[in-house]
Amino acid sequence: MKLYYIPGACSLSSHIIINELKLPIELVKVEHSTQITELGEDYLLINPLGYIPLLVLDDGSQLTEGSVINQFLADLRPESELIPPHALFERYKLQETLSFLSTEIHKGFIPLLYSKLSGRYGTDTAKPKLLARFEWLDKEMAGKDYLNGRFSITDAYLFALIKWGQASWLKSTYNADINFDRLTNLKGWYERMMTKESVRKSLSEEGLE
Repeated sequence: MKLYYIPGACSLSSHIIINELKLPIELVKVEHSTQITELGEDYLLINPLGYIPLLVLDDGSQLTEGSVINQFLADLRPESELIPPHALFERYKLQETLSFLSTEIHKGFIPLLYSKLSGRYGTDTAKPKLLARFEWLDKEMAGKDYLNGRFSITDAYLFALIKWGQASWLKSTYNADINFDRLTNLKGWYERMMTKESVRKSLSEEGLE
C-alpha cells in the first residue's frame, strides 16, 4: 500500500494509525504548492481531486476520504480495537464522532487557514463557531482519557486538526488564528497523545518535531 500525504495535514491521522498498527506501507510526500510528489509524479494524474490523504492498495484500488481510510486501516487489524466491530452501537458512536470532526472541526478551519480570502466571515463567523465546537469537545472530554473512551481513530484525527490552531501547550502546524489555552481537558488529552510512540514517530517522519 501507499499513503500520499502532506506534512501536518489531515493525512497525519492516517499516518498515526499506520504506525500504531505497524502496517507495512510506503509513504509518499506531496508538495502542496506544486502538487508534485517526492517521486516526481504529478499528483493530479494520480488523484484528480488533488487532496490528501490518498490510500492506494496493492491492486491499484484507491480510497480518498480520510475518515474512510482510517476506518479501513483500523479494520485491517481488528485485534487492535482502534475501531469497534461492525453493527455494534459503539461503531456508530465512533462514526458520529468522525462525522463531527470532519464537518464541524476540519471544514471549520478552512476560513481561518485562508484568512485573507475569507475576510470578515473568517474572523466574525467561522472563528467563534469553531471555538464553540472545541469548547464543546473540551466539556465532552471531562473524565475521559480519549474521545470515545479508549484510544481510537477519532483521537488520531483530532490530533492532526488541533495542531492547526494555537496553544501554549502544543506545537502548531499552521498557526491558524484560534487559541485553545483555556481548554484544559483537551490539554490533558493532547499531552497523553504526545506520549504515544505512534504519534511521536509520525511527527518525526513528517519533520514536525
